[in-house]
Amino acid sequence: MQYKKKLVVFTGAGISAESGLKTFRDSDGLWQGHRVEEVATPGAWKKNPASVLEFYNMRRRDVLAAQPNKAHQVIAGWQDNFDVWVITQNIDDLHERAGSRQVLHLHGEILKMRSEKNDEKLFPYSSDIRIGDKAPDGGQFRPHVVWFHEPVVEMENAAGITRKAEIFVVIGTSLVVYPAADLLFYTQSEIPKFLLDKKIPPISFIRDLVTIEKPATIGITELDLMLKKYID
Repeated sequence: MQYKKKLVVFTGAGISAESGLKTFRDSDGLWQGHRVEEVATPGAWKKNPASVLEFYNMRRRDVLAAQPNKAHQVIAGWQDNFDVWVITQNIDDLHERAGSRQVLHLHGEILKMRSEKNDEKLFPYSSDIRIGDKAPDGGQFRPHVVWFHEPVVEMENAAGITRKAEIFVVIGTSLVVYPAADLLFYTQSEIPKFLLDKKIPPISFIRDLVTIEKPATIGITELDLMLKKYID
């Protein structure tokens, strides 16, 4: 049986943006016109849950209308030659639809919901969540997403996966959203590391990091060629 090196791929909003999903920091971003405090915090949920639900209902509709792009597809194809784990900051399911089998969502999943009383039991849904839609425990359903000021409960699992990486790849993230940006520091120092993004952030403190400053769907071909030399 062929031994497959453990390849961990960490993705951010940039990869989904190329499927038409606007990002938080774009000048025409999805959140423009919405203050974070009004739609993405526990305080917003307590103050105006209907507004929060409508905001995420719109996001869910956008995700369902989007399609995986070339970068998602190439990452899924790496499973032929590597033991691939995808750790993503994105709440969409584009990695799964492209064929990736091991995906950890740091910030939740927009196509799942949970009771406001229980953050562990998840329910799939395909239509809008409305006020009055109740979970079996009587709590109002809310999107299964991590809001600002909520703990990133999957961070420990992500760190454990990252520590075992034999190759670490970052695609489409500015590496400024914490604690997710800390993942690079959990890698073994001697392993190959790659960063593909349309704008490379200041990261001179990361040793032996190969950078490709291109959009994900364009730079992914170059990155794919680089990874071929690590196939056993």
